Formats: sequence, C-alpha cells, structure tokens
Amino acid sequence: MLTWLQRDDLAFPPLDRAMREPNGLLAAGGDLSAERLQAAYRHGCFPWYQEGQPLLWWSPDPRMVLFPEELHVSRSLRKRIRQQAYRVTFDTCFDRVVQGCAGPRDYTDGTWITSAMQQAYLDLHGLGIAHSVEVWQEDELVGGLYGLAMGRLFFGESMFSRANDASKVGFVALVEHLRDRAFVLVDCQMHTEHLASLGARPIPREAFAQALREHLGAADSTIWFEGMTASDRFAAPG
Repeated sequence: MLTWLQRDDLAFPPLDRAMREPNGLLAAGGDLSAERLQAAYRHGCFPWYQEGQPLLWWSPDPRMVLFPEELHVSRSLRKRIRQQAYRVTFDTCFDRVVQGCAGPRDYTDGTWITSAMQQAYLDLHGLGIAHSVEVWQEDELVGGLYGLAMGRLFFGESMFSRANDASKVGFVALVEHLRDRAFVLVDCQMHTEHLASLGARPIPREAFAQALREHLGAADSTIWFEGMTASDRFAAPG
C-alpha cells in the first residue's frame, strides 16, 4: 500500500516497501522543501512526477550508478574532447542549466522538471548542495547537467544537450572532477543507454543503501570550484 507523507513529517518508509510495479514507487505527498529533499536523498529516494500528478517518491531496484573508476570514454568521445570544441565550467549558471534540462525533448511532450521542482533545486544550490556543469561552444550554452553532492556521493538529476556529445563531455568532466575529490559513486537513478555507454551499471538497491550508510557522513564534499572553468583540470583520458 502506498504511503502518503505528511507535510510536518520528514520520515520516509523503508526502501523495501517500494512497489515492484511501477518499479520503485515508494511514497506520495509531502513537499519539495530543502529539508525534505535532503532527507529523501539520504534515505535513498528521489522525487519524480509529471505536472498534474501528486508528488511521487521513487527508489528503483536495481539502481543505476557509475563508479568513477569505471568511467568509459569511447574513442570518438575521447577525440572530441581532445579537439577542445567545448569549454566546461562548474556552477556558473545553475538556473540556465536547470531550464535547459526542463526544456522539450524529442521523446516526450511534457517534463517532470516542473516550475516547483526547478525552484526546489535552486534553493538547494543556494545552500551549496546542488551543483551544475555547463558545456559551452564559444559563448553559447550547448549542454549541461545538475545534481547534488552529499558526503562522497553525487546524485545526478538531469542533463541536456544541444550539440553533438555536449552532455557526455560535461559528464566526463564531472566524473573526473569527482574522482579527484575521492567521490565513490554517481547516482544515475534509472537505466538509459546514454549513461550505460559511459560506464554506468545497475546495482541492487540494498547495495546502493549500503553506499549511503558508508559514505554520506564524509566531510568537505560541498567544497566546489564555483564559477571556475574545468579546462585547466580536465584532460581527456589516455
């Protein structure tokens, strides 16, 4: 039976109570306050719903993740990185990245990144928890992604691309950045071929929960290269 959350209670039901069909639906209701969102990610779930639906919380099994040391960069992507056609920055225009991720997609008519969702993550960015990666072609923003850094884990939320491989270039730069800072896992939430091509793979939900227990308490993960370019630090893997 689906659990309905109360606005004055930040507790989520145990992950093993998530539904099998649809896979991972754990709870409904509550709100998108910064406190609840942080509690959700620490618990192992995330919000995902369409405009007009109630607020839904998910914890799929298996969970799609990427271990930084397993990052896969194809020969063609490595070549594009070496061409330096794109410039990558961190946290220079978080709001524009979120808007880009909320834009129309070829495969769907709607977006799950509602105006309320956008504001919620802008609030988390203001707290130094949510971060963005921007990919530029000259002065044009052509791709990017955003997510949350907590402990030694990065919780990816969404990405967009307006030029060939732009989001992949941004993702590789992010993972290189996280690996340098001893992050142990990037949460990709659900399977996509796009992420699988970069080395992401599914793990059991319990293994993901164990990673939360082990690595959320690590310090200093919110120190970021705010407003700086990745170009001086980001070298294409050999």
